[in-house]
Amino acid sequence: MIDRRGSSGWRGVALVAVTYVYFLIFAQFAFLSRLAELNLGGASLKIVLAAMAAGGVIFSLLAPRVDFIPSPTHRLRIAFAACAVGALLCLLPLGIVADLGLSFLIGAALGVLTVTLVTHLREWMGDRNPLLNVGLGTGIGYFVCNIPHLFAATPQDQAIIAASLCLVGIALASTPSESSPTRVPTESSQFSFLRALATFAALVWLDSAAFFIIQHSPALKAGTWQGSAHLWTNASLHLIAAIGAAWLLQHRRSGLVLSPAFAALGFACFLLRNPALALPASLFYPVGVSLYSVALVAYPSFLTSATTTRERGIQAGWIYAGAGWMGSALGIGMGQNLGHVPTLFVVVAGSVVLIPAFLQLSQSRTREIIALSISFTVASVIYCLLPARSETPALSEIERGRRVYIGEGCIHCHSQYVRPNSPDVLMWGPVQDLQQVHAQQPPLIGNRRQGPDLTQVGTRRSPLWLRAHLIDPPEISGGSIMPSFAFLFGDQRGDDLVAYLASLHSGDTQQQFAMEQEWQPAASALAHADLEEGGIIYQHQCDTCHDANGRARLQYLSQFKQPPANLVIGPFQYLPSAASSADRTAQFSRISKFGIHGTDMAGHEYLSDQQIASLTLFLMKQSSTAVHHP
Repeated sequence: MIDRRGSSGWRGVALVAVTYVYFLIFAQFAFLSRLAELNLGGASLKIVLAAMAAGGVIFSLLAPRVDFIPSPTHRLRIAFAACAVGALLCLLPLGIVADLGLSFLIGAALGVLTVTLVTHLREWMGDRNPLLNVGLGTGIGYFVCNIPHLFAATPQDQAIIAASLCLVGIALASTPSESSPTRVPTESSQFSFLRALATFAALVWLDSAAFFIIQHSPALKAGTWQGSAHLWTNASLHLIAAIGAAWLLQHRRSGLVLSPAFAALGFACFLLRNPALALPASLFYPVGVSLYSVALVAYPSFLTSATTTRERGIQAGWIYAGAGWMGSALGIGMGQNLGHVPTLFVVVAGSVVLIPAFLQLSQSRTREIIALSISFTVASVIYCLLPARSETPALSEIERGRRVYIGEGCIHCHSQYVRPNSPDVLMWGPVQDLQQVHAQQPPLIGNRRQGPDLTQVGTRRSPLWLRAHLIDPPEISGGSIMPSFAFLFGDQRGDDLVAYLASLHSGDTQQQFAMEQEWQPAASALAHADLEEGGIIYQHQCDTCHDANGRARLQYLSQFKQPPANLVIGPFQYLPSAASSADRTAQFSRISKFGIHGTDMAGHEYLSDQQIASLTLFLMKQSSTAVHHP
C-alpha cells in the first residue's frame, strides 16, 4: 500500500489525468487517424475497432481476478508499459493482421489500467478531500486533451506524447514506502451497483453517439471542435464541471451530478440535429461528459457499498466492460447508422438515470427536486424558443465538399485569394473579383498560407491528382507537410471534397495559358543550373509518377488520363524530337513549372527559377537517349 500519511493525493490526480489523455488523444483520435493514413476503412476498420473493444471488455473483467500479480502498483505499471508499447507500435506501417493485434493490445492494456486504477484509487488519492482530487484529475485530463496544439497535432506526435505520458504514469505508480492501509472515509452518498451499471451505460451511450456524430459531421465539427476559441472553451467547461461534480459528490449529492449530466448530454443530442445549433450544443456536451466522468472514476472506490477490495474490483470490471466498452460501441453504432440520437432513446436513457435519482431525492431532498424541475423546465423553454430546423433541399456534391473543406480546417493552411500585382498571378491564376469573394457564405479567403493558394486549383490539378494528394501528400508532393486525409475516403466526404476542389476555377483560362507559354526561367538561373540539385528535386517531386516503378505510377496507372511519360525512354508527346535544344529546354521548363493542362500532370509553381532550371538540366540529360514521338 502507498503511504498516504499527510498525502495530498497529487499522484492520484496525475494518474487519472494521464490515463484520460492516453485514452482520449491516442485511443480515440491518433490511433484512428493512423489507421486512416494506412488506408484502412470500411469493414476492415470495424473489425479492428471491434478487436479493441474485445480486448477492453475481456481484460476489464480479468483485471480484478489476476491473482499472480497481487500488487496493484505492479499491475498499473505493466498496464502503462503495454499502453506505451501500443502507442509506439502505431507509428509503424502495419498490415491488417498486425493492426488487429495492436488494437486488441490497446484495448486490453486500457482495460487493466482503468479497472486497476479506479479500484485502488484510495491508495493514490490521499486522505484529504479525495473526491475533489478525483474531480481535479478528471478535469485536468480533459483540459489537456483540448489544448489546441495537442488536439490538432499529427497522429504521430499524439502517439509519441501518449507513450511519453505512460512512462510518467509508470513513475507515478511507484510505491515510496509501505504502511498499513488507512481507510478513506466515504463522504458522498452511495448507490447500488445495478443502478450504477445502468446509469453509466446510458450516459456513455449518449456520450459516444454524440461524439461520433460531431466527429463525422463537418458542419458540427466546425462549430464545436475547430479553432482555438472552441477548444479553450471546451477545456475550461470540462475542468469547471469536473470540479463541480467532485464538490457535489463530496457533499453527498450524487443525484445532482448524474441527473444534470444526463440533462446536458440529452439536450446536446437534440441540438446536434441542427448544424445551426452546434455552438450551444458545444457548451452542454462537455459539461455533461465531465459530470458523469467524475462519478464513473470515483464510484468503485468511493461511491459503492462494496466492503472489500476484491468486490470493488469486480464491480469496476463489470461497469467498465459493460457501461464503458459496450456502451461506447453501441453509441458509436447508433451515430454511424442513424446519424442522430432518436428522441425515444433519450427518453429511455432519461428514465434509467432520473427515476432512481428522483426516488432517492424524494425521501428528503425537496429543494433538489425543485431545482431539477426548474432546470428541465428552463431547458425545455430554451429548446422551444430556438429556431426550428428548416427543411432544405439536398446539397450537391460540391456543396457538401465545401462543408468538408470548412470542417477539416483547410482554410487554416490554404488561401483562396490571388493577390493582385504579385507573383501570385503567374503561379496560381487570374485575380478573382472581390465582389465574388464577398458573395461567398462564408468567404474562404484564408488568413495565412502554409500551402498553395487554391483559387484556381480546379484548373491546375485534375480530380485524380487531388484524390491521390489528399490520401498521401508527401508521396505526391515531395516534402509536403500536409497531413493525410485518407480517412475521408472511408465514406462520401473524400469524393465530395475532390468535387469541390475541382470546381475552384474561374473558367477564363486563355490569358493565363498565354502567360505561361511565354514564361521561361531567368537567364541567370539557366546559367547556374546544377545537375545534382536537379536530381534531388526529381527524386522528391517527379519519380513517383515518371519512374517505371514509381509508387503513384503503379497505384494509379489504370486511372491516368494518359500514362505519365517515362523520363528515361519516353515517349514525349509534348516535346517534339525535332525541336532545338533551346526549345526543348524552354518546353521542359514550362511543363515542370505549370504542368500540362487537361492531363493529370501537375505543375510545381512554387519552385524557384533556379530549381526549375536545375530540374530541367537533369531531365534533359535523362531524356537525351530517349525515343521521341511527336
